[in-house]
Amino acid sequence: MAKGSNKPWHGRFEQPTAKSVEAFVQSISFDRRLAKYDMAGSLAHAQMLRENGLLTARDLAAIRRALAAIDRQIDQGKFAFRQDLEDIHMNIEAALIRRAGDAGRKLHTARSRNDQIALDLRLWARDECDAVAALIQRLQTEFVRQAEKSTGVVLPAYTHLQPAQPVLLGHVLLAYVEELARDVDRLDDTHRRTNVLPLGAGAVAGTTLPIDRRRVADLLGFRGVARNSIDATSDRDFLVELAFDLAMIAQHLSRWAEDWILWSSGEFGFFQIPDAYATGSSMMPQKRNPDCLELIRGKTARVYGNLTALLVLLKGQPHAYNRDLQEDKPPVFDSADTVRECLAMAAEIVRQGRFRADRMADASADGYLDATALAEYLVAKGEPFRAAHAIVGRLVAACDARGIELADAPLDMLKKASPRISRDVTKTLGARNVVSHYQSLGSSGRRQVAAEIRRWKRLLS
Repeated sequence: MAKGSNKPWHGRFEQPTAKSVEAFVQSISFDRRLAKYDMAGSLAHAQMLRENGLLTARDLAAIRRALAAIDRQIDQGKFAFRQDLEDIHMNIEAALIRRAGDAGRKLHTARSRNDQIALDLRLWARDECDAVAALIQRLQTEFVRQAEKSTGVVLPAYTHLQPAQPVLLGHVLLAYVEELARDVDRLDDTHRRTNVLPLGAGAVAGTTLPIDRRRVADLLGFRGVARNSIDATSDRDFLVELAFDLAMIAQHLSRWAEDWILWSSGEFGFFQIPDAYATGSSMMPQKRNPDCLELIRGKTARVYGNLTALLVLLKGQPHAYNRDLQEDKPPVFDSADTVRECLAMAAEIVRQGRFRADRMADASADGYLDATALAEYLVAKGEPFRAAHAIVGRLVAACDARGIELADAPLDMLKKASPRISRDVTKTLGARNVVSHYQSLGSSGRRQVAAEIRRWKRLLS
């Protein structure tokens, strides 16, 4: 027996663990954040053991009292986490045994750290799905509020970063809301697959003791029980799914941030980030830099890297549990923290920022944004679309040569291009007229955008 060892496996070993090894294998520096989940799992496990005759009523009472005291210590920042105890499970178990004696020694009956950590991670991931979804919905609400405040504001939509067609600002803001809605759906789906109890799988093969896993699932609010002990202890699909969900959220935030970085530039001037959310230059006195938006864009790289790290970590492991899985936590913890921080910052920027409707209107007056609407005007008059496309293309070239917009072109010039054009074309040309004529479901028409704002207010209320 290893003299002076505090390890649970000391009966098999004759030498204590080297200090360098303790430092190398420890995970308490990052898995301490799972403490409340570890204790919740322990309380449910203890309740089940009592109901199945594996603990006495006195044992259960002692375990409950001790865990409550440990929980208070952790909340107050007074709990001494020890590196030599490696992880959150052994730190709490050691403290439990000090307080509850033999009752604490009985708690590990019919469980292993392998199924224990799988449980803790599922409990954490389940909560994280809900917490991130709530932050997303807060950001969606801010976009919808801005959309409602921006009624009638017209700006160019871009394809290939070239002016394309006029749209309402509210339509652009609701595009971000739609992207984020898919993120909430993905989190809900991940929550569903995460919500399966692994505890009771033991180290790899289950247990010979009479336990009731379904009872533990009920106590912890799981919808089901993992059906295979090998898979239960080695499955980290749910963490990869969560990491992917977080990467998609980061991608959506990054694209939004890129839009508004461009919008806040002098060339666009569509958006002014508040002073409180901008920084200056140490050398150039005139600068107002959108650093928070740039960091949201930049932090996406970390979240992508974390997803890749998890996938690479898992790809070569044999079934079932391997110590490699200790490294699954830092990437997904970091992604969750990063995305939460970015979502909160995004909501503040959207709420506090100011749009420059005048600059948007000026930009909408140039670039022949009404060209497609004119082609569709000709289609409504009986012209085949491809022919209408060519007619308007020639008109644009002619207007460009004169340095005028389509809306400024003389009627005789327009009629010369096509006899189907008449005086009513003036109701079609110009960005504001175009957004009044959009008809299709999901388009940037005034009625459609107003209806979508009402729908999203209802969904997010």
